Amino acid sequence: MHDIRLVRDDPAAFDAAMTRRGAGPQSAALLALDERRRATIAEAQAAQTRRNELSKAIGQAKAAKDEATATRLMLEVAALKEQLPALEADEQRLQNGLDGLLAALPNLPAADVPDGADEDDNVLVHERGRRPAFDFTIKEHDALGPALGLDFETGVALAGTRFTLVRGHAARLNRALGQFGLDTLTRAHGYEEVVPPLLVRDAAMFGTGQLPKFADDLFRTTDGRWLIPTAEVSLTNIVAGKILSEAELPLRFAALTPCFRSEAGAAGRDTRGFIRQHQFEKTEMVSIVTPDQSEAEHERMTAAAEDVLTKLELPFRRMKLCTGDMGFSAARTYDLEVWLPGQNRYREISSCSSCTDFQARRMNARYRPQDQKGTRLVHTLNGSGLVVGRMLVAIIENYQQADGSIAVPTVLQPYLTGLNRLEPRG
Repeated sequence: MHDIRLVRDDPAAFDAAMTRRGAGPQSAALLALDERRRATIAEAQAAQTRRNELSKAIGQAKAAKDEATATRLMLEVAALKEQLPALEADEQRLQNGLDGLLAALPNLPAADVPDGADEDDNVLVHERGRRPAFDFTIKEHDALGPALGLDFETGVALAGTRFTLVRGHAARLNRALGQFGLDTLTRAHGYEEVVPPLLVRDAAMFGTGQLPKFADDLFRTTDGRWLIPTAEVSLTNIVAGKILSEAELPLRFAALTPCFRSEAGAAGRDTRGFIRQHQFEKTEMVSIVTPDQSEAEHERMTAAAEDVLTKLELPFRRMKLCTGDMGFSAARTYDLEVWLPGQNRYREISSCSSCTDFQARRMNARYRPQDQKGTRLVHTLNGSGLVVGRMLVAIIENYQQADGSIAVPTVLQPYLTGLNRLEPRG
């Protein structure tokens, strides 16, 4: 969410930033509504000042036994008493309208974010790892997966499209990946492990930017709560409404949770296999920092996600997303894309975003600087440490063997009681 003072101070710069995000100029509509709101506030303040003056004058008139003047002044006070609630209601209506417009606009892009319309305009930062070479005809994960326990048919029978029953070797690998991801983030990178609620209220979804814009991409319960699409929602809202001391920052949280997405905006995409599911597991990272820590924290977080891929010995690349491909709340995003030999292409496996103070303003999350008066908004960052389903796909495709078995990455073998190969069922 944006501060209207930023728009007032430099409407041209705000419009330029919104245009980069594909939203077009917005300042004229915002400032017109803001001017009406401020005029209503001024009118209400003037009416209240006049009412106070009249009350004093009435007392003076009565003391002077000037009943005619007192009566006339009391009639004016009565009229003001009727006028003030209407002005206050108008002010609230205009404030709600302004807040609604501001809340619907995406975050301002950082200066170094490349301009562009979609993923074709993203910029390569670097590539890491060596793509595997095969001396046999390789397969995609959806061909290899059923023999390992990816039961697509039963998942659909139980719950519908974009659900998969995971059993046997695939279930063990799924569990190992989640545990490995969480252990790596907490033990090697200093994130505090959290078990957060999977159901949250409207305010939590609004705070991280899912509401109101993306309601159709979410699942809602009959009692009005929302199933989290990512643990980012729960973890970031840990600081909602709080004033932290500067000494408490940075805060770093990590969680392994199920995630739920209706994928309304992804109709027709990745309907085969295990890539895009309504329910999946993910280890999520969230950092709460001061503004001066924000840039370094973004690099640190992305490096932690890269460390997961490096330890799994998977080839990947880092992409800096362009303005047209970034998420709503992000000011800058790095995507990590893993090589999938079966598809002969890179696919997103992790996304790490700096949201600056955009979410903090929506959540009213602040800190008190040590050597300054007042409070400032914190900066929030979030990243996918390990998306279990997609990582399972990457392991299956990169570690496939000629007989359909899957070699187990060295770092995962302790989680599988030393097992170094997953054999397909006959």
